[in-house]
Amino acid sequence: MKMIGTLSPLAPLAASVFIAVGSLGLLATNANADGKPPAGAMALSMVLTKLEQQGYTPITDVSLERGLWEVDAYKNGEKFDLKVDPNSGEVKSMKRDKD
Repeated sequence: MKMIGTLSPLAPLAASVFIAVGSLGLLATNANADGKPPAGAMALSMVLTKLEQQGYTPITDVSLERGLWEVDAYKNGEKFDLKVDPNSGEVKSMKRDKD
């Protein structure tokens, strides 16, 4: 049976697998090769304590992306997305989260 102009019923599944595998590749290239903070980095607990002392509480999510801690935290009732240097604990960027 020749099918012209129609997709196989498996096409959506194949597309999903392709997207998922591609996304995994991007995640692997964006993180440090071994998924750890850089050498000489402060302990994460110290970084979080430093943020809490600056009024960021509660801290709701932390991940390591492109060599920086990405932190979701509240300050004065507003949610912020922070990028934090793992070596110094310094906030490199701060953006109000609109979610």
